[in-house]
Amino acid sequence: MRLCKTINEMRSFIKAVRAEGKIVGLVPTMGYLHQGHMSLVREAKSRCDVVVVSIFVNPTQFGPNEDYHSYPRDLQKDAALVAEAGVDVIFAPEVAEMYPAGFSSYVEVTGVSECLCGASRPGHFRGVATVVSKLFHIVQPDLAFFGQKDFQQVLVIKRMVADLNMTVQIVEVPIVREADGLAMSSRNVYLSPEERQAALVLSRSLKLAQELVAQGERDIATLRDRVCQEINKETLANIDYVEIRSLPNLQTIDKLEGQALLALAVRFGKTRLIDNTILEA
Repeated sequence: MRLCKTINEMRSFIKAVRAEGKIVGLVPTMGYLHQGHMSLVREAKSRCDVVVVSIFVNPTQFGPNEDYHSYPRDLQKDAALVAEAGVDVIFAPEVAEMYPAGFSSYVEVTGVSECLCGASRPGHFRGVATVVSKLFHIVQPDLAFFGQKDFQQVLVIKRMVADLNMTVQIVEVPIVREADGLAMSSRNVYLSPEERQAALVLSRSLKLAQELVAQGERDIATLRDRVCQEINKETLANIDYVEIRSLPNLQTIDKLEGQALLALAVRFGKTRLIDNTILEA
């Protein structure tokens, strides 16, 4: 496995594999990899000749009071994990490589980025769209793999790809959960044992909503209220948002017809976790 630290190194590698006509897959990550990330790697390996994993904690998608500086990092452990999985190359640039002095160009996707995490984390999706656009230009992948845990992020990237006529195909990979239901996340490491147990209320509340829909409930306000009530039973949980939105445009709706996204963001102590499920009438 190869480690590329600069854009020129990455481009030289891609130029060589392109000359051989190989299909390139990209798995963009911020590192501190877990089995959720590895599910993306496995999917990429099954569909591509060459797999690139980017590891870059992107400062432009963090707000001023968020956890950029404390975000967990372990490149050595990550490299060992992806090497064992058969990844061909890691692209792990420094911040100055991606954002050199004088950098002033950003990508902004309006509409789908403005609610949910976009509302509670202003500027977040501008940072996401910018760095993903840069990665697409540098790596030039045929396919790029993203997890459905960050469902809004997937929708933002799909919109960007369509609007800017990018040729990359976006592949969504289902959420990977721990045995007890907690969605895998690099931020789970922040949780105390008590908070870790309390966080199970997220998957329970999603399951409750699914059960209510199966029983015939279609009123969005009722579904949302029942989910909030379930979460609020847990004293360590502090709701950021609970929303049910249309797909794929994330518009507000009053009644469940077809598919809709139920998305949650909840804090446990200082740790903000997100989760989601698709509701279908």
